[in-house]
Amino acid sequence: MSKLDSRVIAIAGAGGGLGPSVVRLLAEKGAMIAATDISQERLDQLGADLVLSDQRYDGRSVDLLDENATRRWATDLRERFGRVDGLVHLVGGWRGGEPIAEAPLSDYEWLHDLLVRTVQHTTRAFHDALVSSEHGRFVLVSSSQAQRPDGTNASYAAAKAAAESWTLALAGSFEETPATANIVVVNAILTARMREQNPDKPFRTFTAAEEIAEAICFICSDAAAKMNGQRLSLHP
Repeated sequence: MSKLDSRVIAIAGAGGGLGPSVVRLLAEKGAMIAATDISQERLDQLGADLVLSDQRYDGRSVDLLDENATRRWATDLRERFGRVDGLVHLVGGWRGGEPIAEAPLSDYEWLHDLLVRTVQHTTRAFHDALVSSEHGRFVLVSSSQAQRPDGTNASYAAAKAAAESWTLALAGSFEETPATANIVVVNAILTARMREQNPDKPFRTFTAAEEIAEAICFICSDAAAKMNGQRLSLHP
């Protein structure tokens, strides 16, 4: 049996650049996949690529900025699968590159919704399910900018830092339960498509999507049962 055999893992942002690598490896490890993304087309394609039975794959578009819709998603998954054992948050996005005194604050508002509000809504919706599971796991993929911000990425760094703080507070709420909440930290993500487009580029400060997926699978496994409220750094 695989170390994640029959565990129900929900993945937010499954259709993004990192999502397919994470979903594929979780499925290979035996997990049942509950994927959401802003694009139903991407989710349908992901399901077709995985060649999983309907009993092992649920892909549906959910507006994670709508807390009621997010709670319905969590409730529907518990009704369908009987439980949810993990929630992996891959929702991402970036705006920045301008000096702090010139960058529009609207960038922060957009990033806060994308990187913080979706974390708040999903963790609140799945909190009780994760606590009820013998293997409850929450994993956030974050950026080193949260701890080492620079003057041209203030809004992005601040939003990432807020998401990390929320995750660490979630870890505190999991104390005295089997559930855990942890953070995987990278500088930038290297996807297979990026390698194909730039085969000669070294990507020295990037972390391969496959390596991030391995880290997520580790955190979801029994081997990481005592790891709670930690940052796992996968960058130079």
